[in-house]
Amino acid sequence: MEKIPMPLDVRVSIGEASRLFGIHARTIRRAIALGELRYIVVRGRYKVHFGSLVAWSQRTATVRNKRDAKGIGQWVDQWKISNTKFSPHPPSITKKK
Repeated sequence: MEKIPMPLDVRVSIGEASRLFGIHARTIRRAIALGELRYIVVRGRYKVHFGSLVAWSQRTATVRNKRDAKGIGQWVDQWKISNTKFSPHPPSITKKK
């Protein structure tokens, strides 16, 4: 059986994360200090694991609201995901007749 290669971890800087999620960089630094986000340090700069950012933004109500209003969440309705496997909320999808 052939081994399937694992995708590389996606990491973003604090500035990129704040722009993507529509929140202040201090909020991300606070979450790092509290141990809520996974990160590494590369040449003295934090690189935050994108998957942990998404999970954190789903757990925290204020971050979730800002993500949906100012960050990447504002375009989710425009994506119109019709495949229930990839939908964030399968019951909300109406089936075509």
